[in-house]
Amino acid sequence: MPRLTNSFSALALLVSTLGLGLGCGAEPPPPADSANTSAANDSAKTGPKDDTKAADVKGPERKPFENPGGMWVPSQLAEHEAKLKGAGLELDPKALTDPMQPPLAAVVSLGGCSASFVSPDGLIVTNHHCVTGILQFNATPKQNVANDGYLAKTRADEKWAGPTNRIFVTRSFKDVTKDVREGLDKLPNDRARNDQIEAREKTLVGACEKDRPEVRCSLKAYFGGAQYLLVEQLEIRDVRLVYAPPEGVGNFGGEIDNWRWPRHGGDFAFLRAYVGKDQKPADHAETNVPYKPAHYLRLAQKPLAPNDFVMVAGYPGTTNRLRTSFEIKEALEWGYPRRIAAFEEGVKVLESVSKQKEEIAIKANPFLRGISNALTKIKGLAEGLGKGGVAAERAKKDADLAAWIGGDAERKAAYGDVIAKIEALVAERKKTREEDMALGDMMMSASLFQAASTIVRMAEERPKADAERDPEFQERTWKRIEQKMTRLSASYDRAIDQAMLKLALERVAKLPEKERPAFVATIAGKKLDAAAIEKAVKGLYEGTKLEDEKARLELLKTAKLDDLKKSKDPLIKLAVALRPAYKASEDRGKSFDGAMALLRPKYFEALQKMLGQQIAPDANGTLRVTYGSVRGYRPTKDAPVYTPFTTTSEMVKKHTGKEPFEAPSKLLAAANAKKWGTYADAALGEVPVDFLSDLDITGGNSGSPTLNGKGELVGLAFDGNYEAMASDVIFLPEITRTIHVDLRYVLWVMDVEGADNVLQELGVKPSID
Repeated sequence: MPRLTNSFSALALLVSTLGLGLGCGAEPPPPADSANTSAANDSAKTGPKDDTKAADVKGPERKPFENPGGMWVPSQLAEHEAKLKGAGLELDPKALTDPMQPPLAAVVSLGGCSASFVSPDGLIVTNHHCVTGILQFNATPKQNVANDGYLAKTRADEKWAGPTNRIFVTRSFKDVTKDVREGLDKLPNDRARNDQIEAREKTLVGACEKDRPEVRCSLKAYFGGAQYLLVEQLEIRDVRLVYAPPEGVGNFGGEIDNWRWPRHGGDFAFLRAYVGKDQKPADHAETNVPYKPAHYLRLAQKPLAPNDFVMVAGYPGTTNRLRTSFEIKEALEWGYPRRIAAFEEGVKVLESVSKQKEEIAIKANPFLRGISNALTKIKGLAEGLGKGGVAAERAKKDADLAAWIGGDAERKAAYGDVIAKIEALVAERKKTREEDMALGDMMMSASLFQAASTIVRMAEERPKADAERDPEFQERTWKRIEQKMTRLSASYDRAIDQAMLKLALERVAKLPEKERPAFVATIAGKKLDAAAIEKAVKGLYEGTKLEDEKARLELLKTAKLDDLKKSKDPLIKLAVALRPAYKASEDRGKSFDGAMALLRPKYFEALQKMLGQQIAPDANGTLRVTYGSVRGYRPTKDAPVYTPFTTTSEMVKKHTGKEPFEAPSKLLAAANAKKWGTYADAALGEVPVDFLSDLDITGGNSGSPTLNGKGELVGLAFDGNYEAMASDVIFLPEITRTIHVDLRYVLWVMDVEGADNVLQELGVKPSID
């Protein structure tokens, strides 16, 4: 399961809260002709022995662009014209500053992954792992498309992705910093400041969406809140599955190869956007028609080679490069160890419960893959923080900043207390972090308890005027919440829910009694031993009516808080009983955010003035562009340099016939017969599978189109390398790499698998018998 998706909201929230880490110690940069050096054998880490080495490919004489990193907001690229041209961009650089012009206009968000339009009839390409939930929604034991893949031979065969899937097409960015920030420093306290920002957000978003039901607007903070942009997006609500290759292609190598190089995964899939006959977004209906995008990507005509210019446009989720050393230290000493232990146990529980029935395994699969992926990432982040003294290095940077501030009276007056105040806030948060994390675990682990909590919150918010409601429970969100309640029917299983809730409680039970959050006694009593937990969890599910979709929706739409307080439903009673604890946690978070609304912008401003150069803002789920070149890397200073391409014959040698190295027989036969069609690389002598670049990406970039200098599609970003997993906090050019599936492998797989109709829509003539 690749790292780059943000598919699990509760899981993503917890991970992003702790998403702090630094990369490994800097290694000497690879030589300019590194693409000509044979790859190091990584079989000890990647599973089955793989004696092959990436082919010895001679690249152009031009040296690769030395990428300094940066996930750039399109408007920032106006200052990059010379760099972009020097790196190999053939387009007018101004084209990359406008989200309404190609190629950016073809790049879309799936609300956790990225994707792009590739035909005039709304065909979309993204990663296979980004459609895991869609496959699960449509899978049954009789037709397990999650394992076997799926091909719609006609438009009528295209499968609905479910009520919660969306495609977001960015239309505009508007700077509203003054509207949001004016007068914040004059408010009496931190909570008042947070509430004022929230009120202004609701006003701006409401005005943006007024009388435009097809539009979704959001307020996004950049540079820790130093800048705010109002983002307007077209929201397409009818998404359908067109083609997904078998699991043995899309997830070849599984968790063994995850975050590793060399890779041989065909991580791609195709969706289609549908709208009403008037071309306006509409709810799913048989009468809907394919969306006609204003722009779509063309496929590359020139073969990709080492050192070539490439760029990725997509929607990266969260990075933490503007965090302080105090926050990094907390993650290293407390957050990462706790989360690693929780995810390791979660993987074991999900694997165990999946063995009970195939139906359970199908429903558990997306959650299992998400936790497994997050586990690997956090382990890498922890290693990155711990190696080479990088945490100490980050502390030194804060010390350098403090010295720079203190070296001038004017700077001292403006920024003198900012670092100390942030440190004090982080220290104060430690007092309640155990309870806050345990509450998050509860919500993340049990989907039916989450549904009960949502019902209680809706009953709490519904009587208020819309402007006074929590932003997540304003009327504009009600339909989405209802759709999530409906979608739960396809993903919920009592065995999974009970097992994960039990695990969350068992983890709390392991804490010393004086450190246990008080709220847990409400669930299983003060004793909190194994028998009490087992009995409590069993009782919660035996007496609830929330497993019935109709009952959930009825309560969501009509329940009054007073009535819920009298309910005898065990899960509703628990949600009501725990609401004060959750509210207290929310209030603490809002006060913390209100304080940081003044401090983080000051910290960033001081940092930027000290550095004296343009800085890319941390990722926040909005459209970004990153650019660099195709190139290998040296995993350690003494290792050979990895070449940037892997090949189909290497995939065949890796095949064992058992998961996760179980390639489809059609692919194996075609490869063994050397039926490459028109997709072979002249230098490699066969079809390339995956390739490396030095691009700067993170979670949420999954499915992002990889483009050449002409803005043509050459592949899809889907993963990163383990050695540089801490790039969410620091970009190290020497070792930070992105892993992409090569377009030529995508086309070859489809040709071999018989997806001729999709190929023809892409403008490709099938060439394999």
